[in-house]
Amino acid sequence: MKTPEYNDDDFEGEEDDGPALPGGEKNYITSNGYQTLKDELHELRSVDRPKVVEVVSWAAGNGDRSENGDYIYGKKRLRQIDGRIRFLTKRMKISHIVDPAAQKNHDQVFFGARVTYLKEGSEVTVSIVGVDEADMTQGKVSWVSPVAKALLKAYEGDVVDIRTPGGLIPVEIISIQYD
Repeated sequence: MKTPEYNDDDFEGEEDDGPALPGGEKNYITSNGYQTLKDELHELRSVDRPKVVEVVSWAAGNGDRSENGDYIYGKKRLRQIDGRIRFLTKRMKISHIVDPAAQKNHDQVFFGARVTYLKEGSEVTVSIVGVDEADMTQGKVSWVSPVAKALLKAYEGDVVDIRTPGGLIPVEIISIQYD
């Protein structure tokens, strides 16, 4: 049996608490975001965890566990997987799925909107999504981020100020779309 290879960086912050939600707020999420969480949970429960359990069982049968790297790192990986499973289960339980296509007011920025705005002479497009699905590399910003907070409830043509560490940056909303 081939054992998995680990390094210490794999176990940074073993408990995965994920991004924080503002106190008392619902966990708004799109249906795609919820499905992503569901798929990850399924993968962890049915693929990743059983593989690691198999390696740990095999390693435990090899005798002295105190110096058995497969056993030690396998147990750490199990704790990491179990922490992520707990996090995903809790997060999905409090999720409130919002369908952006069901938004009736397409003239105003709300959760799920794809907004194009003019910032310092260049166009920027972002989608306002849930905390768990935010990914700036894909243009997805959390609805609790400073960018989204500035854009929410604004209309096309409005100029709003985005709060940054360097101060307020005025941006003009060019278009609002809902998928």
